[in-house]
Amino acid sequence: MFAAISDYGITRQAIKNGLLKLHIWDPRNYTGGRRRAVDDRPYGGGPGMLMKPEPLARCIDAARACKPGPVVYLSPRGDLLDQRIVEELSGCDGLTLLSGRYEGVDERVIETRVHREISIGDYVIAGGELAAMVVIETVARVLPGVLGNDLSMKQDSFFNGLLDCPHYTRPERFEGLDVPPVLLSGNHEKIRQWRFKQSVAKTGECRPDLLERLNLHDNAADIERLDPEQMNLLKNFKLERKDD
Repeated sequence: MFAAISDYGITRQAIKNGLLKLHIWDPRNYTGGRRRAVDDRPYGGGPGMLMKPEPLARCIDAARACKPGPVVYLSPRGDLLDQRIVEELSGCDGLTLLSGRYEGVDERVIETRVHREISIGDYVIAGGELAAMVVIETVARVLPGVLGNDLSMKQDSFFNGLLDCPHYTRPERFEGLDVPPVLLSGNHEKIRQWRFKQSVAKTGECRPDLLERLNLHDNAADIERLDPEQMNLLKNFKLERKDD
């Protein structure tokens, strides 16, 4: 499954260039039994199987002996992954990502080995592998040098707490819709202002919760990424929305 990360896209390039190291640890290699069983029926009954504590604990210990760092369990009860958490994780020297299966993992593994639980959304998937790949991809792209051009990251959605602005390419007219004239003007300052205004407006339209959270008290890190002019535009937009 993890070939999607190691063999494709920016993560492949990051690994190739030595900016990211990825190692897959298989709990079956730490079972010690002939059947190599990693799951068993849960105490108390109920449907499904539960991942056993012994092979998981041994596997995690081996991974951390190779590369110390926090253990993150991909879990529906974890903190909802956002850009702030991504940047926190990117500052770690190493990460061990624990992917659950079936009904999850024995709670004692969480109590004794896991430092943090993270969720990628309020829905159910078969296992934590896809969630782990999401974490790897999002963390990799904020590592220095991975994207090649740091401006790419700074223009992404969520970097400054807002959604990205709309984008256009050739042709200038498509099915009766034209590219906004300002983007054809060649005036880079006007284009910059237009893009920021559109970013604020699109955030207010699609994710008003992000706009409400973006203030000096709650998201100082995001605010620091806005220049004084952008701050004024943001404040004026909030005042206009309040008047409406």
